[in-house]
Amino acid sequence: MVEDMNQVEFRDLEVGEIVTGKVTKVEEKQVIVGIENSKLDGIIPISELSSLHVEAASDVVVEGEELELKVIKVEEEALILSKKAALADVSWTNLEQKFESGEVFETEVKDVVKGGLVVDLGVRGFIPASLVEAHFVEDFTEYKGRNLTVKVVELDKDKNRVILSHRAVVEQNQANKKQQVFDLIKVGTVIEGTVQRLTDFGAFVDIGGIDGLVHISQLAHSHVEKPSDVVQEGQKVNVKILSIDRDNERISLSVKETLPGPWANISEKLKRGDVVEGTVRRLVPFGAFVEVLSGVEGLVHISQISHKHIGAPSEVLKVGQKVSVKILEVNEGEQRISLSIKDLEEDPSQEDYSQYQQQQDEPSGFQLGEMIGDKLDKLNKLK
Repeated sequence: MVEDMNQVEFRDLEVGEIVTGKVTKVEEKQVIVGIENSKLDGIIPISELSSLHVEAASDVVVEGEELELKVIKVEEEALILSKKAALADVSWTNLEQKFESGEVFETEVKDVVKGGLVVDLGVRGFIPASLVEAHFVEDFTEYKGRNLTVKVVELDKDKNRVILSHRAVVEQNQANKKQQVFDLIKVGTVIEGTVQRLTDFGAFVDIGGIDGLVHISQLAHSHVEKPSDVVQEGQKVNVKILSIDRDNERISLSVKETLPGPWANISEKLKRGDVVEGTVRRLVPFGAFVEVLSGVEGLVHISQISHKHIGAPSEVLKVGQKVSVKILEVNEGEQRISLSIKDLEEDPSQEDYSQYQQQQDEPSGFQLGEMIGDKLDKLNKLK
């Protein structure tokens, strides 16, 4: 056995060489390794274990583990080795390939620091806060320990600078998904979407990776004052595609056209002779349009507004006024309803005639019989 050991050929190692070492002891601030064919033990200072900060050597290596190491110093009693330097050489080569090809890969967030996230790629990689997401993130605390898909956007070996972006991956995925949606959708198609945000002029609805606009006029059959009266953010809605502008990536949508029209089965809801309450919506020279059901307006012709002669509807009505109307006619096919206000009011001429009749029927201040009776009494007295 001793003879075999004497036959082992030891060699001197030089700075820069890559060797394989087996961990024989893990101390708090350094690691001892045995190097094959070397008389000297190797020492890995804690600062050379990783490109990131290490609190204890045991957090990185365990006894018996074999490591690829780089000789960074040769002393009389030991070799000073680096795990991170050996890994960095390989890592830079891989990163250069990824940078040139634009490869997307996954990495774990090791730390959250001021200004962004830190990852370990064999060298220290940094994801600036502005390149983490496509949207603003206020607190990155929960990102520690998460795996993110990233791509290399900046690389400088001399400055040991590796800048990564998760946002670029997200935006590329969104662009791909958006293109898929554009390839699939057609004008006239009805699909389900999710209300993303509301504006004064309508609602933006996500239809699978791309937002389309539902103008306020397309939210409902009835008049809508503000979008929040009809839909809420996060709400699922069915929308019909009205138009597609692929060049400008704009899609016009309608909720209204997926809903039953207000005139559907109107003849079952309103019948001739019915008296209902409505709201004056528009005044025109020939009459007034009164909303009798949500989204359903009927016309009160000027001749049906009042028993008295009027020159214009505005003489007796105003927009927004509540009025009682009588249904004269319902034409569902032509979406036309004729209404009357005056039919619910007493005709003044009839009232005048009634008063006249009443006066004619009342007895006068004296009766003919009474006058003749007085004369007869006088004649009888003369006799």
